[in-house]
Amino acid sequence: MTCYDRRDLGLLLLRLGTGGVLMAHGAQKLFGWFGGHGLEGTGQFMESVGYAPGKASATAAGLAEAGGGALLALGLATPAAGAAAAGAMTGASAVHVPNGFFAQSGGYEYAASLGLTAAGLAVTGPGRLSLDHALGHTVNRSWMVPAALGVTAAATAVVVGLRTKRLRRREQGEQGEQETLFEE
Repeated sequence: MTCYDRRDLGLLLLRLGTGGVLMAHGAQKLFGWFGGHGLEGTGQFMESVGYAPGKASATAAGLAEAGGGALLALGLATPAAGAAAAGAMTGASAVHVPNGFFAQSGGYEYAASLGLTAAGLAVTGPGRLSLDHALGHTVNRSWMVPAALGVTAAATAVVVGLRTKRLRRREQGEQGEQETLFEE
């Protein structure tokens, strides 16, 4: 086995592992599989952590995870798949940032690792053991990497920024209510 063959096998393993985990997480959100809460429960959670509307946010996150994960595992449309998954994981990381880095404390370590791996696969490409390669890279062109990552980064910045704004307003509203209670 040459180095080039080992690289392709390594990329296949990364795609299958990362894609499989992302698909499972998306299925939890979308269908309630694997102990998940489905769209209703996940939507309520999303709303509680500042992503509104909750059900639409749960749908978007679930589709980005399940769809991006499936496409990554197949090695199809790898730039878009990796970017979508990375965007979803950036949104998840934002929720966990207040808990620090490590997952054992509820931190963003796990979400960041999945997101960085997905982004790395978007940049590196799927390797020869992929549908992209079999299809002549018709949906995996060089220009698609910066386009997919750029669009996803912009959309994610807007979504996370709006969440931050909502949380600040919520916090100020609660502080305002407390101040009113103390003045009486």
